Amino acid sequence: MHRAAAPRAEEPLVAFLRGVNVGGKNKLPMRELVPLFEELGCTGVLPHIQSGNVVFRLAKGRDERGVSDAIAKAIAARFGFAAPVITRTKSELRAIVEANPFIAERADPATLHVGFFAHAPDARGIAALDPRRSLPDRFAVRGRELYLCLPNGVARSKLTNAYFDAKLATTTTIRNWRTVLTVLEMADR
Repeated sequence: MHRAAAPRAEEPLVAFLRGVNVGGKNKLPMRELVPLFEELGCTGVLPHIQSGNVVFRLAKGRDERGVSDAIAKAIAARFGFAAPVITRTKSELRAIVEANPFIAERADPATLHVGFFAHAPDARGIAALDPRRSLPDRFAVRGRELYLCLPNGVARSKLTNAYFDAKLATTTTIRNWRTVLTVLEMADR
């Protein structure tokens, strides 16, 4: 289980924005997102691709608690739509990568995804998940993360943000394995 911890002042954070620049909806140019983060006291802001992945640092004296909500509120005010924001520290992201149960099974990395929950779901919600919902797709919930192995691709899977949000009473945003590794590499720089 990955617990949220206050990052060291110098530790990078990664923001995962849900539902931006998808299917022509919720357009949010990354060049406009960087100044928004900076206005909120973030430094070293580095966006990755157009789907809302941002590596950044908090200014000294700022605390990670509340930064996700502050970013989401600023996006709503400036761009006029709701985009949930989920953050992880670089250390948390490294632990997430190391804990992927499907890597140990030698699953094809092209089939792997990670879902990031806004908060850890309770045991009852996890028990209500149907492991047969979208065979041959598989999933594993570990703390605030959801590991997915989707052999037929994410577009064909019934294991969606909406499914997990409804069953687990949280907000989920999913990234492919390559993106997770890339943002971790960016945070390491």
